[in-house]
Amino acid sequence: MQSRSTPSGTRSGTQSDTTTPGANREMPPELGSDAVGVFEGRTFMLSNAAGDVLTDSIGGLVHDDTRYLSRWELTIEGSAPLVLSASAVDAYSAAFFLANAETDGLAANRVGVRRERFVGDGMCERVEVEYFGVEPVSVRLRLTVGADFADLFEIKRAGRSRMPDIERAHRADGSALRFSYRNSHWSAVTTVVPEPRADRVEGDSLVWDLHLGRGETWSCDLRVLLNCQGEDYRPVSRTFGEEHDPGEDDAAWRWRANKPYLSAESELLSRVYHKSAVDLVSMRIVKEIRGERVVLLAAGMPWFLTIFGRDTLITAYQSITCGPDVARGALLTLAKHQGTRVDHFSDEEPGKILHEYRSGELTQLGVVPYGPCFGAADTTQLWLVLLSEYWRWTGDDDLVQRLRPHADAALRWIDEFGDRDGDGYVEYATHSPEGMRNQCWRDSPDGVQFADSSLPALPIATCEIQGYTYDAKVRAAELADGPWADGALARRLRADAADLRDRFNRDFWLPGRGGYYAVGLDADKRPIDSMTSNMGHLLWSGIVPPDRATQVARHLVSDAMFSGWGIRTLSREDVGYNPIGYHLGTVWPHDNSIIAAGLARYGYHEEANRVAMAMLEAAAHFEYRLPEALSGYDRSLGRRPVPYPTACNPQAWASGAPLLFLRTMLGLDVSNGSLAADPHVPEALGHIRLSGITARGQRHTVEAGGSRP
Repeated sequence: MQSRSTPSGTRSGTQSDTTTPGANREMPPELGSDAVGVFEGRTFMLSNAAGDVLTDSIGGLVHDDTRYLSRWELTIEGSAPLVLSASAVDAYSAAFFLANAETDGLAANRVGVRRERFVGDGMCERVEVEYFGVEPVSVRLRLTVGADFADLFEIKRAGRSRMPDIERAHRADGSALRFSYRNSHWSAVTTVVPEPRADRVEGDSLVWDLHLGRGETWSCDLRVLLNCQGEDYRPVSRTFGEEHDPGEDDAAWRWRANKPYLSAESELLSRVYHKSAVDLVSMRIVKEIRGERVVLLAAGMPWFLTIFGRDTLITAYQSITCGPDVARGALLTLAKHQGTRVDHFSDEEPGKILHEYRSGELTQLGVVPYGPCFGAADTTQLWLVLLSEYWRWTGDDDLVQRLRPHADAALRWIDEFGDRDGDGYVEYATHSPEGMRNQCWRDSPDGVQFADSSLPALPIATCEIQGYTYDAKVRAAELADGPWADGALARRLRADAADLRDRFNRDFWLPGRGGYYAVGLDADKRPIDSMTSNMGHLLWSGIVPPDRATQVARHLVSDAMFSGWGIRTLSREDVGYNPIGYHLGTVWPHDNSIIAAGLARYGYHEEANRVAMAMLEAAAHFEYRLPEALSGYDRSLGRRPVPYPTACNPQAWASGAPLLFLRTMLGLDVSNGSLAADPHVPEALGHIRLSGITARGQRHTVEAGGSRP
C-alpha cells in the first residue's frame, strides 16, 4: 500500500488535525514488533503479544475505519500475564498462551490462560483459565474495556477526544458493557457480552472471582457486537481451522472454491500459491450493486481494509486466472462511484475512477476528502485495462455493454481532464489542500525525483501512466470492434494510441546510461532523469518498441536495479537511492509481478523467471507471504531479505503477485476466445499442473515443466 501523506488543511472553518493512514506508520512501543493482528473483510484487531490493547496504543478493534475497542486488557490478580506464545492461526484468528505473574499469595506460572480470538463483523474471544497449583486458590480476573470511536485517520496521530460524548450503559448484573457515541448524523455503538456473565462491573471492567482447585478449568466466551450508523454487526462463533462458508451467494468464497488447483513438484510454489489465495479471500469486501452481490478486495492489513482504485484494479488483474468474480466486482463497484463533477477538495472530475474510499466519521462529516478521494491519475486507465481483460477471459458482452457509458466517460476524462495542458500526456497535480503531491503508484512525497534527488515541479506526467493510457486505448479499440460495435471509435482510439506511442518514445527516451526511459516529465516538460522500475510497466503496457526493449530489460536486471530478491524501485546509482526509502530503492512484489509480465511479453523469459524466482524465494522467509515491500539491500549481504519496517502484511497486490508470476511462467492468455499457453517454467520448479482454469466459460488444465527424476 502506498503512503498517503497529506498536508494539513482546513475546510468550512474546521481545523483538520488528521493524517492519512499511510503516513507516520511506525508502531509505538505499546505493541512492538511482536504485535498480533487478525482481520477479515473490513474488520481487524491489533494487539500486543498478550492479546491486550493498552490505552494510547495504535491497537484496537477497527471496523469500517472506526475503532470500536481502544482498550482490551486482561489482568490476573491485578497484574498483566506473562506471554508464553502468541500468533495468528488463520488470517481471522489468533491464539495466545499466557501464565500468571508472581503476586502476593500466588507464585508465577500456576495459572495458565489461553485466549482464542476470531474477528469478522465484530469479535469473538474465548478465555480459558486452568490452575496447576496444589492448594486451592482464589483468583481475580479482570477485563478492562475502552471504546474511543476514533477515526482511522486519528489512531496513529492524536485527534480530538470523544470521551465527553461517549455514553455508557453497562449492566450492573455483569451481562454487558455498552459504549455509544453520536456526532450529528454519525453514530457508533460497542457492546461486550460475556458468557458466563461477570460477577460484577467496576467502572469499565468486567470482574470474575474464580475459585480453582488443582486441574480445574474455567472459561468465558466474549462477544463484541458493533453498530455503525444504525446497522448491527454480529460476529460468527468459530473454531480454529473451521471453514466458515456463508453460502453460494458469497462471491468471495465462490471465487476461492472455484480457483484453479495447483499441483507442483515445488513445495515452495505450492505454499506461496495457497497462502496468496487464503489472504486474498480474507481481504474480501462484499457489496451490493443494483441488487447484485459483488466481491472486491481491500488493499491491505491493517490500515487499508477498504477500497483503493489502483490496488483493487491491479489485484483483480493479477488474479484473473483464478476466476472473474473479483474483476467483475471491482469494475462494477468503481463504476458506481465514478466521478461525475468537478470538486477540488476531493480531486473529483467527471469520468475519473476513485483512488480511496473511507467510511469513518471524519469522512462522513466532510473533514477529510475520502468519501471518496480521487487523487490518482492512473486508476481510470487501469479500469479500462481491467474491463478489457475481464472481457477477454469471460466473453461477457452484456456487462461490457452495460459499462459502455462508464468507459466512454473514462476515455473523455483521459483526453479532457487527464491531459491538463493539451500536450497529449496525462499529468497530475492536486487541487485539494488535503491532496497528495504524487498521484501515481509512487505516491510518497519524494517518490518521483530527478537523478540528483531534487524534486520536480508539478504537474508531472509519469512514464507508466502514459503506458497505461496507451494500453487502455488499444484495449478499448478492441472492445469497440467487438461488443460495442463502434468501428469509428475503434479507428480513432487506435490512431490516438499510435500517436501517443510515437510522441512518448521521442520525449521520454534518454540516450545516456545506455539508453532508458525517464520516470516522467515535469511542469516545464523536462525529463525527470532518475532510473526507476517504472520502465518495466512500459513493457507490460506494450508501448516500448522492440529495438528498445533489450536496453530496458538489461537495466532492470542489472546490479544497480536487481537486488537478488527483486527489482528495486530506484537505481542505486541515483543520488536519492535508499534501500529503506519507500519508493527510493525498496523492492515491491506487485511492481515486480508487472515487470516480469512485461519482460515475458517481449520474449525475455529468462529475465522474467529470474525475477519470479527471486520473489518466491523471498516469500519463504515471510511464512510464504510476500509483504507490501522489502528493503532493497543486496542479496549478497545476507541470507535473508531485509524487511521493510512498516510494510503492510498481508497486502492485496503483494498477495496477488505470485498469481501473476505463475500466469507469466505458464504463458497464459486468452486469444481469439480460447485459452493459450506458452510455458517457460524455471527448471528449479519442476513439473507444474494447474487445473480448473476458467476461460470463456470452459475449465482448462495446463501442464508444464520437467518431471521429478
